[in-house]
Amino acid sequence: MPVAVGPYGQSQPTCFDRVKMGFVMGCAVGMAAGALFGTFSCLSSIQAYFSRIGMRGRELMGGIGKTMMQSGGTFGTFMAIGMGIRC
Repeated sequence: MPVAVGPYGQSQPTCFDRVKMGFVMGCAVGMAAGALFGTFSCLSSIQAYFSRIGMRGRELMGGIGKTMMQSGGTFGTFMAIGMGIRC
């Protein structure tokens, strides 16, 4: 099957390349949103209400990182699926 060539001689990205690009873009956006929401969530969460409020130090960084990875993976997966449907 011949590869489609653009107006300046470059070839168009394959469907797999588009799905990869969708995953990477979705992962970046999801991780940024996860950083914002994770920071707010970890700082404002009430851990043992009467002893302290929010997380500190290593616990805070772990919570933010976990939230970033979860939201990045989820949003990246949905963006990859969307790009796959568009191919």
